[in-house]
Amino acid sequence: MKRIGLLSDTHAYWDDRYLTYFAECDEIWHAGDIGSFELAQRLNEFRPLRAVCGNCDGGDLRRFYPEVLRWNCEGADVLMTHIGGYPGRYDPRIRQQLYARPPKLFIAGHSHILKVQFDKSLGMLHINPGAAGLQGWHQVRTLVRFTAENASFRDLEVIEIPR
Repeated sequence: MKRIGLLSDTHAYWDDRYLTYFAECDEIWHAGDIGSFELAQRLNEFRPLRAVCGNCDGGDLRRFYPEVLRWNCEGADVLMTHIGGYPGRYDPRIRQQLYARPPKLFIAGHSHILKVQFDKSLGMLHINPGAAGLQGWHQVRTLVRFTAENASFRDLEVIEIPR
């Protein structure tokens, strides 16, 4: 069993509450637009970090973090990228990979809109954790926590942080 802390679109904005809200987590996953290598390092020093680069990430972040990351978490196939779209409207850059071999969990950021949706046609859960940083038009910053166990995901919590 693993507790996961998930965030996206920090755009280099650090908030000490990330550590507070992810204190009970075993890993932190970042779905892109990290914004600074220093932010990634701070998260990784706190808990092991899995991350993908986003369209606003450059330099060191692009060299260190891939655009697409796929791995097994507690028996479940997980696929994470920054720009992924939504069920029925997946981004062309990831659509073929999703349809050829759907993961159990698909994570994407980019839109700054929190969304948790099950794609019945592909049999996979889709999570966009919204945006944890200040850049963008969103009124509430969001983080997500959940448990991965026995190839499934449960106990999903949404954490809202006012701007």
